[in-house]
Amino acid sequence: MSRATVSNAYNRPDQLSERLRAEIMSAAARLGYAGPDPIARSLATQRSGAVAVMLDRGLSAAFSDPALSIMLDTLASTVDTGERSLVLMPGGPQGGGPTTAAVARVHADVVIAYSLPDNAPALAAVRERGLPLVVVDQPGADVRVADREGASLAARHVMDLGHRDIGIISLDMSPDGQTGPVSPQRISTAQFQVTVERLTGYLDHVPPSTPIWEASASRRELGREAAAWLLAQSPRPTALLCMSDELAIGAIRAARDVDLGVPGDLTIVGFDDTPAAAWADPPLTTIRQDLLEKGRQTGEQALRLLDGRPPGEPVTIPVTLVARASSGEVPGRRLPR
Repeated sequence: MSRATVSNAYNRPDQLSERLRAEIMSAAARLGYAGPDPIARSLATQRSGAVAVMLDRGLSAAFSDPALSIMLDTLASTVDTGERSLVLMPGGPQGGGPTTAAVARVHADVVIAYSLPDNAPALAAVRERGLPLVVVDQPGADVRVADREGASLAARHVMDLGHRDIGIISLDMSPDGQTGPVSPQRISTAQFQVTVERLTGYLDHVPPSTPIWEASASRRELGREAAAWLLAQSPRPTALLCMSDELAIGAIRAARDVDLGVPGDLTIVGFDDTPAAAWADPPLTTIRQDLLEKGRQTGEQALRLLDGRPPGEPVTIPVTLVARASSGEVPGRRLPR
């Protein structure tokens, strides 16, 4: 029996009669042969069918950050045609994306870079290998969110409610794990485009003296820590602008820690509109980005490259303000209607 006939039994069963294929599979079972080696096959075809996603931080972020998790879920659904797989590449110990060594050995046909620092070595390593690249939420992005516009919507919302004493809870500016009050120098050297765009949108509208606290990740406990510091400032903020819903939900807890009502004493606005925002207590005013569409558009870009087609036009995901119960007028002041 020829090698081609055996290969057809596994790879093109429609080319054989049912009787002949059954004989081949029975013989293979007796011999302990499990079928063609997928690694050898990919070496021969120079194709793996895999899409690699480079993350800034560890794998836990893919499951603990709701915005990222929703986006990745839709991305996976889009590229999953039965012949594709998704490979998650976590950031190295110092953050900033995967190591160049990890990029050198990854077995993938297309790479997606998700919100890496502007100067991440992993980006250069992908280009050196000549792998097709889809860039998300960073300079030269194929898919991005209107982050600056969304932050402007949030800032104008609290200003229109009469707030002038405002605090900002920022996402991380660089992959060094730093957390704490933000200096002008820290802002000038920020490496994450999402953070820069959202911060710029806020600062376009709020007073220049607005205090800013940087959180090293989008986690509720870090939002609680940030809000505790901001609420201890003088004058105490009457509104907090938070760069994620997780940070904002943590800020709500911090307000309760010092017996402040939301929104009676403090207005809090998030960003993303993850499912937790609507279920927060009180329901969270936030900026909505369509995370499902973001994942779908990223997946469509990857499929184009997998099929050998040219990349599509860059896509910007629009944003909207979703006003809920966590925002209100300045305490003790009624605005003219």
